[in-house]
Amino acid sequence: MKKRFHKIILGALLCLSLASCKVPKDITYMQGFENGQTEAVAPPVRITVQPDDKLAIVVTSKDPELAVAFNLAIAQYRIGSGTNGSMTESKAAAYTIDPNGDIDFPLIGKLHVAGMNRYGVAELIKREIISRELVKDPVVTVEYLNAKISVLGDVKNPGEYPIERDNMTLLQALSKAGDLNITGERKNVLVVREDEGKDIAYRVDLTDTKSLMDSPAYYLRQNDVVYVEPNNTRKRQATETANVFYNPSIWVSVASVLTSIAVIIFR
Repeated sequence: MKKRFHKIILGALLCLSLASCKVPKDITYMQGFENGQTEAVAPPVRITVQPDDKLAIVVTSKDPELAVAFNLAIAQYRIGSGTNGSMTESKAAAYTIDPNGDIDFPLIGKLHVAGMNRYGVAELIKREIISRELVKDPVVTVEYLNAKISVLGDVKNPGEYPIERDNMTLLQALSKAGDLNITGERKNVLVVREDEGKDIAYRVDLTDTKSLMDSPAYYLRQNDVVYVEPNNTRKRQATETANVFYNPSIWVSVASVLTSIAVIIFR
């Protein structure tokens, strides 16, 4: 009887030890995506101009004197102080899209640009300049100055990050934030997007390759908010003793104590 009881206790301890060493399967991104395998992704959509966006628009030409009239003056301001004096830094002047989606462009006037990508805006301005015979060979460059996304929740470095390319993916945004913490919930990442005055929620499973790449939120847009929910273990850490009963090491310790007590009793 005593020998059989010892075997039962040892078996329980072994099970608890194996449970504590179990490797979780919900932390690996894009599971099943093997070497050489291909997977279709959602069609890339370039970010488009929205009200309150700020654009840097530069017009150049073989004749610089003709192009200068279209370019806003570069703003300069002083920064720093102390024994070494102040420093002067330049900042590109910006066109701010008004609530109607328009900009007021020099020598041309109002242009409706909302809904266009930056290449479309450049082509519109170039076409207007040529059609008015203001410059024969204009080259127009358009860049976003305040396009950004926000990454919140259980990541290493939450905050706002600029969109430095038109087709920024969700994975690239998370890498800017230093990746998810080990306690971040990878199967239920939330992306909130404003579209035509309404907020749309997308749930993304980072562990499922097809689900991730098919998602409309795979490519981010300006002002998207990415939220990484903490897993249940992290949530329970809100109180000091909340995780006690979910920690395998606690149960191993309890089993060890019970085994010792049982041995003493049987003796």
